[in-house]
Amino acid sequence: MNIKRILLMVSKNLIFAPVWFPQMILYGREKDTHTVEERFALLRKITVHVNKAGKVNIKADGLENLPKEDGFIMFPNHQGLYDVLAFIESCSHPFTVVMKKEIQNIFFLKQVFGVMRARALDRDNVKQAMKVILAMADDVKKGINYIIFAEGTRSKNGNKVGDFKGGSFKAAIRAKCPIVPVAIVDSFKPLDENSTKPVTVQVHYMKPLYYEDYKDMKSMEIAHLVQKMIQDKINENI
Repeated sequence: MNIKRILLMVSKNLIFAPVWFPQMILYGREKDTHTVEERFALLRKITVHVNKAGKVNIKADGLENLPKEDGFIMFPNHQGLYDVLAFIESCSHPFTVVMKKEIQNIFFLKQVFGVMRARALDRDNVKQAMKVILAMADDVKKGINYIIFAEGTRSKNGNKVGDFKGGSFKAAIRAKCPIVPVAIVDSFKPLDENSTKPVTVQVHYMKPLYYEDYKDMKSMEIAHLVQKMIQDKINENI
């Protein structure tokens, strides 16, 4: 973990903390009445400040590929905790995420996920995981966008994508929603490399697979296809 960059981000934003943190707690309450757009705008404002302070530039392309109608799931490769910050700054549509339960109570992340209304998944509890999948499919049908990291855990091999899990696509199949592959490049560098030099994280939003494109495919076939699409895009940009 790059403590130097984290301290840089924190020190340059301390002046805003007395305002931001109470807002995040307020917006993260279950009964909070702020709209999805208002909650996402708060997270984006904070994230832009944090990224700038940490000398992290987010370079995104392909935003025109995102479906015009909400109710889709983005499937990126997973390089680390910084991935979500890259999405919050770059994505033009509000979204939420499915996170592993192990990180749901980490300070600051807990508040961010609360504002996002993220869902926690217990990978060791099949029954609980199925409940999350069903709930997520229902959310997507209602027009809520999601991010799922189909590798199940972060890759520890830089820009090499890990194996995508077929089960990660069950919610999309059930909801019959667009699947948006997203290639993340160099998102591991801000927190893994022991440096505070400026770094650029790339986010490539790719053309979606619509239900008609994948309805006759098995979940593992979809997983392999999306994984290959993402790795090919990464290879083009490193």
